Amino acid sequence: MLNVLMIVLPVFALIAAGFAARLTNYVSDRSCDGLSEFVYSVGVPCLLFKTLMSVEMPAVQPWGYWLSYFGGTFIVWTAASLVLGRAFGMDGIERVVGSFSAAQSNTALVGIPLILQAYGEAGAVPLFLLVAVHLPVMLASATVLAEGRGTHWTRILRQLATHPILIGIISGAVLRLAGFSLPPLVRTVTDGIGQAAIPTALFAMGMALHRYGSREGTGAAMTITVFKLLIHPALVFLLATRVFDLPPAWGGVAVLFASSPVGINCYLFAAQYGAGKGIAASSITLSTALSFLASTFWLYVLGVGF
Repeated sequence: MLNVLMIVLPVFALIAAGFAARLTNYVSDRSCDGLSEFVYSVGVPCLLFKTLMSVEMPAVQPWGYWLSYFGGTFIVWTAASLVLGRAFGMDGIERVVGSFSAAQSNTALVGIPLILQAYGEAGAVPLFLLVAVHLPVMLASATVLAEGRGTHWTRILRQLATHPILIGIISGAVLRLAGFSLPPLVRTVTDGIGQAAIPTALFAMGMALHRYGSREGTGAAMTITVFKLLIHPALVFLLATRVFDLPPAWGGVAVLFASSPVGINCYLFAAQYGAGKGIAASSITLSTALSFLASTFWLYVLGVGF
């Protein structure tokens, strides 16, 4: 149990530190904006880039891995949409935001730090493969549901093509496949930025929680949190261990990825369409506050640290 706490506590202690710093006005909202921009635009892309330049990629596509994660995600998204519609009367864009929140994981700010802390280098390849595919699939799916036949694919493709995290992943993978090695100076710089990404991301997450807070829809937010922290990883766990029999590190990464709290992208998506912002904010806050317990539970289930 002590080993699990040593995995989980540093992650959530940094989140708590960021929240406390903003709560006491020790730092301002401008600092939150700056740190978040650094994490998304520079820190995490450099971390992904340098990792993909140094790890061994699988020789064949891990189809069981993709099906385990996205199979569970599809079921959760569909079930959450039905429950939120019938139990809380949500419809239209608000319902899309709610079901998107139940299935979208906070990878950059919580998932990556926690999974690397738990699995180290063994989890790097499955983690970053999933990070690369997760954002395009989830964003495109939510946009299609929100806009229907009027989906603007050129806008989606433009957003993805200019997303810093995807740029870091694609550039690292392409250079690695081309057999290119980084000059020592470039490697030192990217290593330094990448090492700063994880603690900065967690501190920024704590500051963001203070900003978003809990605005409305406590019942719906709790329902979304249950889907996100319990049902989503449970489905992925069953598929990864009972259906596809994935290697422990690959299955564990998929489960912890699924058990990450609601992603901030859900709030940004809601703001873009002007609907469901309160539900998204409340879901982010509640799921992140409870993710300490959820992460500990799933580490126990996976046998990591015990």
